[in-house]
Amino acid sequence: MKINRKKAVAVAVAAIMSCGIFAGCDLVIRNEKKNLAQTVATVNIAKSDNFKKEFKDLDDDLVAKVITSASVSKRDLIATFINSGYSNANVNYADLFNAISESLAQRQISIQYAKAYFLANGWQDEEDNKKPYTYNDLAAFNEAVKDKSGVDYDIAATAYFLTDEEIKKADYTTRVLFNNSVDSYEDRFIKKEEDDKEYDSEVRTTPSGLNTSDSDYYSEDYRVYTGTGKQSGVHVYEPKDGSTATTRLRGYNEFLSDLEANGLVQKGDDTSDIESLEYFKREKKSDYEDALIQKLIDVFSKQAEETITETYLTDNFNETLENQSNIYQKSSSALESDLDSVSDSKFVLTATGNSDEESAFGFVINILLPFSAAQTDELNSVTQDFGDTKGNKFATRAQLLKKIKATDQRGSWFRGETDYSFKATADVGAYGYNTTDDSKPKREWLFFEDNFNDSNEPSKYKRLKNYYGKYTYNGTWNEELRKYKPNQITIDGFINEMEGYLESAGATVQKGTPLGDSYYSTDPKNYYKTNGDVDYGKFVYYKGKVTFDGGFNANQMFKAGTPENTAMSVINELSFAYNTDKGGLNSYLGYAVTANKTSFVSEFEYAAQKVVKEGAGNYIVVPSDYGWHIIYCTFSFVDGKDNGSGIRTPFEFNYGLIKDEGTFSNLYYEAHKADTASKDSTNRHSLIVSYYKESATIYEDRYSDLANLGNN
Repeated sequence: MKINRKKAVAVAVAAIMSCGIFAGCDLVIRNEKKNLAQTVATVNIAKSDNFKKEFKDLDDDLVAKVITSASVSKRDLIATFINSGYSNANVNYADLFNAISESLAQRQISIQYAKAYFLANGWQDEEDNKKPYTYNDLAAFNEAVKDKSGVDYDIAATAYFLTDEEIKKADYTTRVLFNNSVDSYEDRFIKKEEDDKEYDSEVRTTPSGLNTSDSDYYSEDYRVYTGTGKQSGVHVYEPKDGSTATTRLRGYNEFLSDLEANGLVQKGDDTSDIESLEYFKREKKSDYEDALIQKLIDVFSKQAEETITETYLTDNFNETLENQSNIYQKSSSALESDLDSVSDSKFVLTATGNSDEESAFGFVINILLPFSAAQTDELNSVTQDFGDTKGNKFATRAQLLKKIKATDQRGSWFRGETDYSFKATADVGAYGYNTTDDSKPKREWLFFEDNFNDSNEPSKYKRLKNYYGKYTYNGTWNEELRKYKPNQITIDGFINEMEGYLESAGATVQKGTPLGDSYYSTDPKNYYKTNGDVDYGKFVYYKGKVTFDGGFNANQMFKAGTPENTAMSVINELSFAYNTDKGGLNSYLGYAVTANKTSFVSEFEYAAQKVVKEGAGNYIVVPSDYGWHIIYCTFSFVDGKDNGSGIRTPFEFNYGLIKDEGTFSNLYYEAHKADTASKDSTNRHSLIVSYYKESATIYEDRYSDLANLGNN
């Protein structure tokens, strides 16, 4: 139901103003205060016949006081245009401003409808044992807006419908957006002072979900920092690297200058207190309104969720399972296509049949430890491989495999424009292989501290999923010189790292034995079967397995803390550390592997299919012309069982687990809930806007001068 405002607020203002867009668009307006105050649209749903039908039981005096006519000003139109990101676009500005004015009018319909809905129905706090709230108290409303006028009145009138926590969250949102805005201005001055600072030009891929904000987080102490002594002690604002009181104040003053030049701050305003500015208050009003609209969306979503019953979900699961089985038995390509798009909201519940061979479909993480450029050149330049009459170079490659030295690839996470590192301490359970070996430098650096908050304090970022987060950088980092040096490890060294880290995380590892020197044969005959075909089984260097009590449970593989998720998270983190196959980073479960012929290189295909047939938790080490592959099976349909209807599946739907985060049942429920809630809220919003559209009047002539924006 919420009209998306692209809430960069002053961030977008800063970005656009810094490009001189206002001068180019001739948006510095004559007699700007009067011009910007013009009303371009009015809305009052309470005066419509439809309102009187839908809310006939509401007291007229209460409605007249609470739901008053709303005006959309030219200032609102321009501010939304700035925030929209269309200021530099090649668009028809007449159509664009008509669309903006209509969306702002629809937004006011949504706000007024939300107020009417809560006046009529009250609200229950789901987070506080369904504590009831009522809002149809005229005396209480009058007290809430007492002695308020202008934008302060509008803020109070909306805050009346919000809880203290919702108000605090809205205040935090506004302050964050203004800090982000000043950040973007301050950047200019920080960069001038840090021109001599070198950064890595190419930064290692970071895990998906990194620094994703937690929508429930807020801090009452958070304030906009302008660089003045009055606010410099606010500890919860995190300044940008290189920020000083001087750079902050210069950035803030430039920000104010641009706002003033475009009529968004008036001369005489007290700019020492940013929250007293009319512009800040207007954004605060907008954030309060967003909170109110979101509150109504949550009510609608809750109502939609209540239609998702145990019977519905169970039947849906069984029907989907049967339909997929029928489709996949007829078309393996359909199965392969669906495997490529598996996600938290799109599920493949079965492979094709009952036999292990038919069900040998799954996913693997591939960690590639590559040949160096010189080693690759050497392999490519060989014309004859120890007399191999078939022209293969397996024996030569085997000798080069001995020389591969892998390194931790995360060095640029120190030296990128964002330094993600922090020192490992005992309280985060840091693990570093061989850190107790006095002959080697101590490993002490971890990454993404903000995403692994194990304290009871609220965190503004969500915890990274499927990424264990305790593997120390395998090398050294000199903070003063800003130099990192990775340690070099052989394939045996990597296997030790992997298995040691798995065990440190609590995994039960069934280890194999590396073949060592006996593996590197120079006799071409050792790589072929008696019939002359290549024997890919001869390329297997090592095999191991993570074992799970009771067997691998696919219903638990995304639940944090389970053995299945822990093992996958460890391997995923090691992939980010060592893998040079960048296409495998941030994949959902890794590469989809089928029982059919694939496009993978033959050695990898053989090993991946083999490990998938053996089930999740198995891993295998083989080479190709690219280097060493460490292939870990994250999921396999081999682990499935007959569900009683003749269809093999590793999943089961249990309604009792829908609130157990990360379980299959929870993911299945959340996918249906999101889809149902989205459709319902979209449909209801469309109906509300349509039902009350006659309550909005738009005055196109009052912003007709903006239609030629950018054409001068």
